[in-house]
Amino acid sequence: MATVTVGLVFGGCSGEHEVSIRSAQAIARALASGPNADKYTVLPVYIGKDGVWLAGPEAEAVLAAGLPPQADFGADSSPSAATPRLRLPLFDQVDTIDIWFPVLHGPNGEDGTVQGIFTLMQQPYVGSGVLGSAVGMDKIAMKTAFAQAGLPQVKYLAVSRAEVWSNPCVIPKLCDRIEAELGYPCFVKPANLGSSVGIAKATGRKELEAALDSAASYDRRIIVETGVVAREIECAVLGNDHPRASLLGEIAFQSDFYDYETKYTSGQSQHHIPAPLPEAVTRRIQEMAVTAFQTVDAAGLSRVDFFYLESTGEILINEINTFPGFTATSMYPMMWEASGVPFAELVDTLIQLGFERAGEGE
Repeated sequence: MATVTVGLVFGGCSGEHEVSIRSAQAIARALASGPNADKYTVLPVYIGKDGVWLAGPEAEAVLAAGLPPQADFGADSSPSAATPRLRLPLFDQVDTIDIWFPVLHGPNGEDGTVQGIFTLMQQPYVGSGVLGSAVGMDKIAMKTAFAQAGLPQVKYLAVSRAEVWSNPCVIPKLCDRIEAELGYPCFVKPANLGSSVGIAKATGRKELEAALDSAASYDRRIIVETGVVAREIECAVLGNDHPRASLLGEIAFQSDFYDYETKYTSGQSQHHIPAPLPEAVTRRIQEMAVTAFQTVDAAGLSRVDFFYLESTGEILINEINTFPGFTATSMYPMMWEASGVPFAELVDTLIQLGFERAGEGE
C-alpha cells in the first residue's frame, strides 16, 4: 500500500523558531511510530530564519539536532542584499508531497502567510486556512471577533507602534489614557506573537513605557490588557465543521505570568489535567472554546485560553492559538492524551482533517 508523503514544514521567520523545531521533532516521531509508520512518509522541510526553504539532508539534520544550523544563530527574519528574493520551495521533491503539515508558530507561519502559499498551490494542509490563521494570530482582530460573538474578555486597548515611537509629547498622553482606562497592573503584548514572546507586566509608569517600547520592537500593532487575578484554564479543540473540546487543563506557576521561560523550561510550571473545576464551569468553558474556534473560522486544531475569576465565577476568554505548541511540555497534546486521544493518533487525525477540509474546497 502506498504511503502518504507529509511535507513537515518547520522553523520559520519568527521569534518562535526554536519552539517550532521542537514541535516538529515530536510530530515526526509520532508519524514514525506504531500504525503511522506504515501509513506515512515524512519529508522534512526547514525554513531558515532568513526565509530560505531547505529539504532533504539539510532539513533532516536540523530536525535530528533540534537546533537551527550554526549559520542561523543570530540571524533575523529580514532578507539581506545577498539573500535571493525568490525563496519558495523549489526543491525536486515538492511534487511528491501529498499533504503539508506546517509546524510553524507565530508570524510568517501561523498567520495565514504559509497557508496562502499552500492554497495557491492547491495542496492539502493541516490546520486553519488563511482567514482563521490570520484572525487567530492578530490579537486585536481576534478580540474584535470575540466581542462580536459575545464572548466576555478583559478590558483592553489597541495601540500602534506609531503612537509609541512618535514625538515625546505623545507617549505621556498615551500612558495617561492607559492608566485611566485600564489601570495597573496591565499587560503589554505584541499583537502578532505567540509563546509569550515580547509580553511584559507593568505596575507603574516607567514599566509601562518600557513595555510599550519593547512590544513596539516586535510588532507595529500592540495590545494592552487589564491584569486580573484569575486561574489560567486551557481547552484543546479538534475538528473542522463539527469541532469537539477536550478535558480542560490548568497551569500553575510561580512567576508573575506565564512567560516564555516558564512555558518552555521543565519544572517551571505545573499542569493539572483535568482542571479541578465545578462541572458547570467546565462545560461553559468547553462551549466557549468551540464558539471561539468557529468565530475565527479555525480548522483542524486550536488551543483556547481562558481566565477563571474564582471569586466572582466569571469566565473570560484570553486568546486562541490556531497552531499551539507540540513539544513535550505542550498543553494541547497533553489535554487530548488525557481525553483518550494518544499523541500518534492525534497527529493522524489532524492529517485526515486536513484532507477533509481540502475536499470541502477550503
